[in-house]
Amino acid sequence: MTEVTRAPAAKAHRTQAERREQTRTALLDATIDCLVELGHARTTVQEVCARAGVSKGAVQHHFATKAELMATAVEHLTTRLREQLASSLAELPSGGRGVAAAIDLLWEGYSGTLSTAVTELWVAARTDPELRAAIRPVDRALGRATLEHVTEVAGELPPERAQLLFWLTVNLTRGLALDAELGGDPKRRRQLLDEWKRIATMLYEDATP
Repeated sequence: MTEVTRAPAAKAHRTQAERREQTRTALLDATIDCLVELGHARTTVQEVCARAGVSKGAVQHHFATKAELMATAVEHLTTRLREQLASSLAELPSGGRGVAAAIDLLWEGYSGTLSTAVTELWVAARTDPELRAAIRPVDRALGRATLEHVTEVAGELPPERAQLLFWLTVNLTRGLALDAELGGDPKRRRQLLDEWKRIATMLYEDATP
């Protein structure tokens, strides 16, 4: 019996929308890589295009200005972080143990790649009004979304107290992340984080029935 050789199935062509989204994602990922590795001052549109494997003209179809590209790149990264935090926070236990675990998650989220990229942009934004206007709503949106999940973990804690603990944690972890960027002592950072978890847990237990 003669074996019939089947031709390989034709690969489905990507739609224009899919190609556009792939290019956009490649540009955003390349921008984050540049911010982390080179810093904002040395991150150029030309370098981003080279890393993304697209022409310089392609950027103009997606982003009107460099500031918009930078802000959207951080939004791209924070969206992933928000989804990750939402999933992780949903699995936390309630009560004091949940508060301590939530602080650990926020530290993980507000340090690392996100912290490096955002710090670069915030420093640059101090003297760049266009960049500052572009990244401010991104930062606020991340804070609001994360606060909603933290408030759920806090359970019976009064909303105003939950917000206070949340923003204290965010500002502490951002400060610790900057300390890490500047080569600070990792043992000291861990001690400070552990001490804050102890205080936050105590404040939570004192404020709940």
